Amino acid sequence: MNTPRSWMRAAAVALMLSLGAACGAGNGAEGEDAAATADYERGPHRGRMLRDGEFAIEMTIFEDGVPPEFHIYAYRNDQPVDPREVQLSVALTRLGGAVDQFQFAPEADYLKGAGVVTEPHSFDVAVRAVYDGATHEWAYDSYEGRTTIGAAQAEAAGIRVEAAGPATLEETIALSGRVELQPQGRAEITAWYPGRIVGMNRAIGERVRRGETLASVTSSESLQTYAIPSPIAGVVMARNANVGDVAGAAPIYVIADAAQVHAEFYVYPRDAERLRADQPVVVRSLSGEHSVRAEIEAILPTADMMTQTIVAHVDLPNADGAWRPGQAVEGAAVVSRYEAPLAVRTRALQRFRDFTVVFARVGETYEVRMLELGRQTPEWTEVLSGLAPGEVYVSDNAFLIRADIEKSGASHDH
Repeated sequence: MNTPRSWMRAAAVALMLSLGAACGAGNGAEGEDAAATADYERGPHRGRMLRDGEFAIEMTIFEDGVPPEFHIYAYRNDQPVDPREVQLSVALTRLGGAVDQFQFAPEADYLKGAGVVTEPHSFDVAVRAVYDGATHEWAYDSYEGRTTIGAAQAEAAGIRVEAAGPATLEETIALSGRVELQPQGRAEITAWYPGRIVGMNRAIGERVRRGETLASVTSSESLQTYAIPSPIAGVVMARNANVGDVAGAAPIYVIADAAQVHAEFYVYPRDAERLRADQPVVVRSLSGEHSVRAEIEAILPTADMMTQTIVAHVDLPNADGAWRPGQAVEGAAVVSRYEAPLAVRTRALQRFRDFTVVFARVGETYEVRMLELGRQTPEWTEVLSGLAPGEVYVSDNAFLIRADIEKSGASHDH
């Protein structure tokens, strides 16, 4: 859970990273658009021109209504070359070392790559072309959504990572209620026979043991004095009489055992049909300091006439006294479970261009991963594609990575 202090620290480190990058302090984020204005020539189709003497090719990625694919144009002395006269291959080396190989075939006035150029379009490119008996080779880098942050900076910023893997997704229903004593956790101490109270042994707030004498009463009928023991262990919550008073039917003491408590949740009709006894519930204090996973003990069969809510009881272990009777609590009742083969923390998800993404880490380099998502809960989100099992991704403070990439001007451009 991020505290205000941790958010302030993270924001301060983000500012430090931005200033460091502006001064050339080791930030490795790059974008094709940035490179376009500084590093390479654009061709007639707005692609990257690669020249070797009289021969040149223009690299483009076409994605208008189709999955991204290479369309590469050949030129000699800046005049179009018949694509059937060129043999071409391209290798894309991605962060982490994976290599995508592409072979090409002529189509219309260009060479079309066999296969999809998967996102992100961030890689080191090696190109080999054979034309008119001569071989031409080029190599360049084309990065997007990538940045480098030193380990010490990442640690100071609270950037945390974990490996993507299977997870149990739980659909929950939000509940609200309060902590109440269980019936067996409360005892009203009354005189067995009417008479005068001759001894009162405990004050409000004092602890008592089961069987300990709380009061002594002299019976009005027999004139014999008898002791009244406590039927439970607990704390004196109320003392309603003093020595010399006449004891009748009213309680002399009220004893409460705070270890025997449960949560009473008020459930609306639209949710009640999905709740059952024995379903798991995560109970949390409103401050978030205390939480426990318990089970629905019982669902009462009657509804409140005014609100139409029903009451669900959840037994709370309370040996340490963390749960106080009358305390407001919130809960999340688990109504279904799904085993996802691959999932990431929901809090790790960010927006990048038109995609929902996470940021993978390799060494000190972070790079965007565009995801196809499945089911989602507040804790976990299923990943259908875009991330490999075991791949390390940023699970906490991923917004800092996104901000660093956006600040650098990285974009998607071909």
